[in-house]
Amino acid sequence: MAYELYYWDGIQGRGEFVRLALEEAGADYIDITRQPGRGTSAMIDVMESESEPHFPFAPPFLKDGDLIIPHVANILFYLGPKLRLAPEEYGLRHVVNGLQLTVTDFVAEVHDTHHPIDTSLYYEDQKPEAKARSAAFIRERIPKFLGYFERVLRQNPKGRNHIVGDALTYVDLSLFQVIEGLTYAFPKAMANRKAEYPALLALHDAVAKRPNIARYLASPRRLAFNEEGIFRHYPELDSVG
Repeated sequence: MAYELYYWDGIQGRGEFVRLALEEAGADYIDITRQPGRGTSAMIDVMESESEPHFPFAPPFLKDGDLIIPHVANILFYLGPKLRLAPEEYGLRHVVNGLQLTVTDFVAEVHDTHHPIDTSLYYEDQKPEAKARSAAFIRERIPKFLGYFERVLRQNPKGRNHIVGDALTYVDLSLFQVIEGLTYAFPKAMANRKAEYPALLALHDAVAKRPNIARYLASPRRLAFNEEGIFRHYPELDSVG
């Protein structure tokens, strides 16, 4: 039975971290809200169900048969061993999960650069605050998070090709997406700082060249970044830091 992925249509968003894992593994999955005749209403039906005992708070969530798994890191922790994208050693699976949770924290801060006050307000309603938040994010938070991931890669006893161990994990894929998203949202800032993270950039480039990922990136399934998702490019928010 195919996995069912539920996320907002028209954007990469948080759902993209799950898609990358499914695509790399060549897994059979259905992007539910992109299906003719189903769409977003099918996702809302699950979230607003009055009979489902384990209904999710928000997307993304994954259905595997009758099981519903919410939250990106939780989904990937579940899928990792099934898709051979997690270490065989059980303890290291929690290390990988911890790294993915750190990615989750970082992505939340990315979102807050353009919506620092209220998610129900338009970006245009909070532009001064967004500009101040983005300046601090570029100056302090990008180097804080990317510097951490760079250190983890450099200190991996199995080498710098992967974030943990000597084989690809879902966190390697997620870090690829983080670099892609930041480069789209803050091209000036990233151009100014990329030299500080050679191991991360090498990992990004290696992931992009993986056959299944390369095919996915060239396919219509890979939506373009846009100003409705998590990573948004507003020129006024980008600076060299």
